Amino acid sequence: MKLIDLHCDTAYKMYVSKDEEISLEKNNLKVSVEKLLKVDSLAQFFAIFYELENVSYDYNKLYQKYMEILQRIKLEIARSSDISLVSSYDEIIKNNKISGILTIEDGGIISGDMGRLDKLYNEGIRLITLTWNHPNCIGYPSTNFIYQNIGLTEFGREVVRRLNKMGVIIDVSHLSDMGFYDVVEISTKPFVASHSNSRALCSNGRNLKDDMIKIIANKGGVIGINLYPPFLNMNGTVTLEKIVEHIKHIRNIGGIDVLSIGTDFDGFNSDEYNMPINDIGEMNKLSDYLENVGFTYDEIEKIFYKNALRVFLQA
Repeated sequence: MKLIDLHCDTAYKMYVSKDEEISLEKNNLKVSVEKLLKVDSLAQFFAIFYELENVSYDYNKLYQKYMEILQRIKLEIARSSDISLVSSYDEIIKNNKISGILTIEDGGIISGDMGRLDKLYNEGIRLITLTWNHPNCIGYPSTNFIYQNIGLTEFGREVVRRLNKMGVIIDVSHLSDMGFYDVVEISTKPFVASHSNSRALCSNGRNLKDDMIKIIANKGGVIGINLYPPFLNMNGTVTLEKIVEHIKHIRNIGGIDVLSIGTDFDGFNSDEYNMPINDIGEMNKLSDYLENVGFTYDEIEKIFYKNALRVFLQA
């Protein structure tokens, strides 16, 4: 079963690691080329991310950090014979290796400068998560429900239009509810929630309301199921059954074509939890479980890679 994972923070973890010998090829993180090969990965989306708090909330300094992390992950991909950087649907289809796709988590790094979008595109960025956990020049986050009634800024609305024209996928994970509805109003192309779950099953602001699920489905987008335990269960415990409960709920609301995978691996300390899936190389545990509870092979293929591949073509 091939796999497309819409979100991991492995580039960040490699950058901040004290182990100077750590590589993308083989490591003790949750995502590596070695582990991706185990699950016959078709494509892995690598988020470029760094914590705003660590640069004194200065987005210009954050931008420089992102550029350093971007160059590091590009170098790591180039060093491997089993993964290559791609920037289009055709390149994925023609690639005989794992496809590495670069994304930005927190569009605030453009700091009101549209020219930075052009630079990011030229560097290979093909998906941008508009916000992270803090307000930025584009909009407001879903953090703790504080900003849910505040939408995109005027500049943010222009960013959405520009990303549509550029062919960069818009990601609404982390975005406030009102910002989500602004994207719905403005975007002419499918968009994604790369790593979000169902709010009806786990009342966290990072998750999606049922009407949001329907809207993303109607727009032709996808929702990447997030394996972070507090986004699956309010008490932080997680089982394969709980993961599939979110998958079933989202399928029942939006249909099978809205489902995808966005593990969020290396974006949280999984050692704090009793994880049923320990790393990307064990994702077959989820596909096997889905089959055991009645999902067809075609449905599992859609969840694991076909839906995400469709959006990459359309958006």
